[in-house]
Amino acid sequence: MANVEIDGVSQEAHLDEFLIDLINRTGGSVPHVCYHPQLGPVQTCDTCMVEVNGRLVRACATPITDGMAISTKSAKAAAAQVEAFDRILSNHMLYCTVCDNNNGNCVVHNTTKLLAIEHQRIPFRTTPYEVDHTNPFYRYDPDQCILCGRCVEACQNVEVNETLSINWEDPNPRVLWDGGSTIGESSCVSCGHCVTVCPCNALMEKSMLGHAGFLTSLKQSVLSGMIEVVKGVEPETGYGSILQVSEAEHAMREHRIRKTKTVCTYCGVGCSFDVWTKDRYILKIAPEHGPANGISTCVKGKFGWGHINSEDRLTTPLIREHGKFRQASWEEAIGLVARRLLEIKAKDGADSLAFISSSKCTNEESYLLQKLARALIGTNNVDNCSRYCQSPATMGLFRTVGYGGDSGSISDMEKAELVIIIGSNTAESHPVIATRVKSSHKLNGQKLIVSDLRENEMARRAHLLLHPKPGTDLIWLSAVSRYLLDSGLAHTRFLGQWVNGLEEYRKSLEPYTLEAAERLTGLSEQSIRTVAHMIAEAKSTCILWAMGVTQQSQGSDTSTAISNLLLITGNYMRPGTGAYPLRGHNNVQGASDHGAMPNMLTGYQSVDDPEVRQRFENGWNVKLPSSKGLDNHQMVEAIHEGKLKAMYLIGEEMSIVDSNSNYVAAAFEKLDFFVVQDIFFSNTCRYADVVLPGAPSLEKEGTFTSTERRVQRLYEVFEPLAGCQPDWKIIQDVAKGLGADWRYQHPSEIMDEIASLTPMFAGVNYKRLEGYKSLQWPVAADGTDEPLLYTKRFAFPDGKARLFPVSWIGPTDRPNSEFDLHLNNGRLLEHFHEGNLTYRTEGIREKTPDTFVEVSPELAEERGIQSGTWVQLVSRYGKVRVRALVTDRVQGKELYMPMNSVESPVNRLTSSHTDPVTNTPAYKEASVRLKVLAEVGESPLPRINSRFGHPTPQDGVEVERKWKRADYAPPGNGNGLVQLQTRK
Repeated sequence: MANVEIDGVSQEAHLDEFLIDLINRTGGSVPHVCYHPQLGPVQTCDTCMVEVNGRLVRACATPITDGMAISTKSAKAAAAQVEAFDRILSNHMLYCTVCDNNNGNCVVHNTTKLLAIEHQRIPFRTTPYEVDHTNPFYRYDPDQCILCGRCVEACQNVEVNETLSINWEDPNPRVLWDGGSTIGESSCVSCGHCVTVCPCNALMEKSMLGHAGFLTSLKQSVLSGMIEVVKGVEPETGYGSILQVSEAEHAMREHRIRKTKTVCTYCGVGCSFDVWTKDRYILKIAPEHGPANGISTCVKGKFGWGHINSEDRLTTPLIREHGKFRQASWEEAIGLVARRLLEIKAKDGADSLAFISSSKCTNEESYLLQKLARALIGTNNVDNCSRYCQSPATMGLFRTVGYGGDSGSISDMEKAELVIIIGSNTAESHPVIATRVKSSHKLNGQKLIVSDLRENEMARRAHLLLHPKPGTDLIWLSAVSRYLLDSGLAHTRFLGQWVNGLEEYRKSLEPYTLEAAERLTGLSEQSIRTVAHMIAEAKSTCILWAMGVTQQSQGSDTSTAISNLLLITGNYMRPGTGAYPLRGHNNVQGASDHGAMPNMLTGYQSVDDPEVRQRFENGWNVKLPSSKGLDNHQMVEAIHEGKLKAMYLIGEEMSIVDSNSNYVAAAFEKLDFFVVQDIFFSNTCRYADVVLPGAPSLEKEGTFTSTERRVQRLYEVFEPLAGCQPDWKIIQDVAKGLGADWRYQHPSEIMDEIASLTPMFAGVNYKRLEGYKSLQWPVAADGTDEPLLYTKRFAFPDGKARLFPVSWIGPTDRPNSEFDLHLNNGRLLEHFHEGNLTYRTEGIREKTPDTFVEVSPELAEERGIQSGTWVQLVSRYGKVRVRALVTDRVQGKELYMPMNSVESPVNRLTSSHTDPVTNTPAYKEASVRLKVLAEVGESPLPRINSRFGHPTPQDGVEVERKWKRADYAPPGNGNGLVQLQTRK
């Protein structure tokens, strides 16, 4: 701590904070245009000048030292502030009343008022550049750009897409995309960081333009005339009077623009933000306060909301009669569902019915569905889509450390000295997590190892890239572990104090010599040694993994091997360490947490534990089944065997996303009764007997749990579309039809019930989650949560972790002479899974209109393929017709196909093989043959897709280049100003 004086008042300060943060924290007021707390010192605007011990300094970049005497209002500081801001106004035309950005948050407007600016001394100058409208989601107006560089700093050092820069040496500087490309043809991934941090209207969401203000929808010619009038009266009236008019108009906007906090409905990062709306129109997504994301979003979270008001939303229940669907009332549909479920239960028993919840459901909705299955039907046949992706990772952690979730937070990934990414295309599947790793890698020297079959973005950034043979990650992980133990590089003190089973585990590693690992994985012995030494030398290591690991026939064992490696190196129990299985869906963690599993009640309490069952039986006043139910995979098998007669499925496109989809669809056709609850008539709805229209996340309240175990509230942005209902209300209505007396009035009451039955969530309630507050489970009754797990003990009775021996068996469905190519599959940045949501946003469809198969240049040359060539892929289970994309992201005879298609879904090609421990499908183990078709079309990815751009990496905004301009001088004629460039 340090003692300083601000304008004559003594203040206590932190030595590691900047002056601007101290001034803001203590209620002071200093203008600052380029500074943003999540960007750090940018130092382009010079408006935050203050006097310290008689010298002018930039408050944004000056660290605290003890004994500072700071004056924010001295004549010297005030003159410098005004001079600096006058230069800014020369780049920006003030026309606030007719500006869509006049919403109380325009920094230029607010600084004009703060400094009481009445007239500009430097007149506004237009630039010789056109407005760039080429991105589907936002536009850039060079004539409004103040060259603060916030957008550049955000792109270069927060998002680290490295697209934006400023050409400081040009006579007319401007923000550039890829050094001078149009936005639409640049490497911009439409993450929205630049638009979010822009302090004025230079970068604006197109959805705001013409909609936010009362006058902004007027024709441009009329607006231009009004602007001319404003500029004409300014010399006589001054800006003060003009701003009063704009503030009155802003106050009017406050009555019709709503700002509602929600949590993103796409991947598992858990981004939260305000949704700005006018009636049912979405003006923009405004991230700032989210504990997981701050200012960050990806293209889907920032712009991918076209599905909310899509014209093809389901708005009435549908009932199948004589092979066709007809509309029905809610009363009729619910009555039919309840009657048929009871009839089938009476005829064939409770276990002839099954229930599947969704990662798109809230925690409360998944809880209610499993309660309906267990308490009202009497079956444990309940599951969720974590079966398709994350169950193996959960199992690996259950085996070794005791909790089935990330052992720390996203902030720990940032702090780690070394990050290892295995089987995760993080930059496209979890973009905001990728930004944190990329930023630490770029700015703080974090080391990065990536193991993957494709050279994705994170692979290209890695210090060390591993390309093992498909399905062999377990081998090289075990070989690294053996080498560390044999070489004396393991953390023996940690093992002795905190870990059981070392000797048995050491014996299990005997087959994993470096020689054997090289032979089986294709990785060199030196590469494996390098991995081992990088881990041993790093003070902290995090391992991130995803579906490239979990969707193998040994997903559970490979996940276990990852945790074993972390244990022998002591990489648990400390900040910057731990295991991070990146959850793919927004609430796939929460669905499992809240009991939508065949063997677990809420909080992973086993159904075969008499004490657990007794607690729930007392709470629900029923008798509960004690034997494990069927999981998703077993349900399909049971349908084909004639044992399962009815299914109730919420929010999952199971006929496409389940492996060997032809086999799954055939099962659905055999069901006696099938209920599907969704917001669109999906492919799966085609097989239903009753379709119930649910509500998307923006039309309900509840909670989601992210990949870092973070529980967050979402609020109702819109009332449900007429005819639709939130899933929790629909489930409750079905329960009433089954004879239950459920009377939940709000999801908060459901969460209170969950907390009363679940020690892991004992302290979770809506008051503690209000606004942007969040909790990371487990949560004690007093509300204390655990952002970092295992700080005092592991989650086993003796407090120690367990090394769990595993052995390699080898992948299923291997290539042979007939099916000679290995087919990998996964996500794309722009789309989410099959695209049921994202294809309904036109800008996303424009950037990525269809699926494709990636083909290596060497295979393309061998087979006569070019980008756009139509090919047929045939596996042992099905076939699809798709266009090829030739790219060096894949090598040799390895193909990659994204999931984003309903017409040609990749899962027509995958098998029914599973991880035997969890029954998670082995999606990543598929072999195909490729037939080149005669047709050649256009490339499946248009030139406006970001992967064809050319990023321009640099060290942030590089303000030193501005300071070298001949026309630049520090405000106040220098006055001893020291040029500072202090990184965050």
